[in-house]
Amino acid sequence: SFQILGTGSAHPACSQTNDDLSAFLDTSDEWISTRTGIKSRYVCTTETISDLAVEAGRAALEVILVFDAYKVK
Repeated sequence: SFQILGTGSAHPACSQTNDDLSAFLDTSDEWISTRTGIKSRYVCTTETISDLAVEAGRAALEVILVFDAYKVK
């Protein structure tokens, strides 16, 4: 048996819009957004998946520490 005490998330710093993609792909913001609903996405440029995992893990630990400090369980 186990308990999830906290969760964390992280995303890359760089965000690309559909217009950014249109600069080098034969597409448009309208074409992408009407079919997928996506307007922008995060793209790893300097970060690795390990960097993001460490950041998310630290965020989860922060949640646990804050909840524990206030005895919220």
